[in-house]
Amino acid sequence: MKRDIFHAIADPTRRALLTLIASQALTPNAMAEKFDMSRQAVSKHIRVLQECGLIKPEQAGREIYYHFNSAKMKELDSWIAQFRKSWETQFNQLDKVLSTIKKQKK
Repeated sequence: MKRDIFHAIADPTRRALLTLIASQALTPNAMAEKFDMSRQAVSKHIRVLQECGLIKPEQAGREIYYHFNSAKMKELDSWIAQFRKSWETQFNQLDKVLSTIKKQKK
């Protein structure tokens, strides 16, 4: 079952795992050491991240290392980019209004 990327990043623990893995590939045990939860709980989060394509496993001997999949995150960024210009325009307009109000109060 392919999971939705938004479901994956909605959870703060999964976002924290992504942040950890973004700097270096880690094993599930290494990830579990960073959190106050069981190895099995971390494995469930890993499964969700893997099913939506945000992380990729790589077998190295007896260990599995999980790597951050930046290409998948770029897809998400591209989708968000279509809204970014609109948001920036609205924030700039709000800045102008607030600036005008501030000048009127002086």
